[in-house]
Amino acid sequence: MRHRVAHRKLGRPTEHRIAMIRNQATSLLRHEHIVTTVPKAKELRPFVERLITIAKRGLAAGDANLKALNARRLVMHDIQDRAIVSKLFDDLAPRFAARPGGYTRILRIGSRKGDGAETAQIELVGSEYNPNAHVEAEGAEAEAPKAKGVGGRLKAAANRIRGGKKVDGGAPKTKAPKPSRGSVRKSTTPRKAGGS
Repeated sequence: MRHRVAHRKLGRPTEHRIAMIRNQATSLLRHEHIVTTVPKAKELRPFVERLITIAKRGLAAGDANLKALNARRLVMHDIQDRAIVSKLFDDLAPRFAARPGGYTRILRIGSRKGDGAETAQIELVGSEYNPNAHVEAEGAEAEAPKAKGVGGRLKAAANRIRGGKKVDGGAPKTKAPKPSRGSVRKSTTPRKAGGS
């Protein structure tokens, strides 16, 4: 029976598991979203939420108080990167000041190709990750007329895949690579008939 057993073992010894959770928490606080397996995300959620709650307590105490210093020291016990700790106290704790809990969100993505493990994206609430943000920003600057017909759409898609640049006509335009003359070389020595 597993009465009063609090955490998942994740197939690792205790020290390795704690180090992994700390590293994932650092990455989550740095990038505000990470992709991992569902059990790891479920273990990471209370760990990160506890750190944010401690930072909020330190923020509420003020900078001149000893409680703020104690809160920073408690967070520094788990997060070793000073830049991330300062980001947590300066940016993230004020963002969640009015929120009573639930600072993270787990979104199930699907199964991983290699081993079929169920993956999830864990992110901080209020920093919804958009993987196409830079593409949308560029698209908003110059709205180009779309290519008409199936052939035009296929050419535009092929140019996007090749990484072509956009020309004033709208669709990306790329140059076809020049065939080099020295790439195919004919051998002048006769081949042996038969074996190798």
